Amino acid sequence: MRFISFKKAGQVGYGVLKEAGVVDLTGRLDAPDLRTLLARGLEREAAGVAAANTADFPLEAVELLPVIPEPSKIICVGINYVAHAAEAGRIVGKYPVIFHRFADTLVGSGQPLLRPRVSDQFDYEGELAVVIGKGGRHISPDDAMSHVAGYTVFNDASVRDWQFHTHQYGMGKNFAATGALGPWMVTADEIADYRKLELRTYLNGEQVQEGRLDQLAFDIPHLIAYVSQALPWNPGDILATGTPSGIGFKRNPPLLLKEGDTVRIDVTQVGTLVNPVMNE
Repeated sequence: MRFISFKKAGQVGYGVLKEAGVVDLTGRLDAPDLRTLLARGLEREAAGVAAANTADFPLEAVELLPVIPEPSKIICVGINYVAHAAEAGRIVGKYPVIFHRFADTLVGSGQPLLRPRVSDQFDYEGELAVVIGKGGRHISPDDAMSHVAGYTVFNDASVRDWQFHTHQYGMGKNFAATGALGPWMVTADEIADYRKLELRTYLNGEQVQEGRLDQLAFDIPHLIAYVSQALPWNPGDILATGTPSGIGFKRNPPLLLKEGDTVRIDVTQVGTLVNPVMNE
């Protein structure tokens, strides 16, 4: 299944995407939003509603929101592809590089990314993101994949000069409307092996990044288990797995985002996240 969160006629809702359009689940299940649906384990009931009903409206009739509009946590991983570590002048260490984003830094597919007025160093980062379905703490790597509800696409677009004001990444990753999540969540049962997924990022139609998920230095089970030693995962939480090589500010000359650009990120079997760039 492909779940979406959306806004239509000023109202926020969620649903399942079928070939003919969207089956609106809003008000049909005992869950006001997709995060609550995951927390209450209502995926099977959602599948039943989707199977029993025709589409309520076409996908084009809605404004896509981040697939989980208000996750309790967005955990991001840096330097998680060896080739990206090399281009950044870093090495992959013993432990994953973890940082965090806030929910109001994200927009949905089709919505503009805002290049901050205080910086001209706005950069793309295509990633696969994991949506947590079952919460828990002190999760073992062997059991970690049972906590995955599904997968989506993430643009961890970064404000590079602010990212390196100090040795902490936080400010460069947390400007309003600088990241994107979507267009939908593909449920885990549809992805037989996430390691076979391929990711490509395009800027104005030209490919700038390429990676395979079997190239992760720290794989998804390791990351889920590692974070769970410190914090409980909650349903709807987001784990962004890191970006491959090809980022803009390490190119010569740098290739940074400007108003009028379009960033497209394709992940095979998952979907395509597209966002225009506007000045704040």
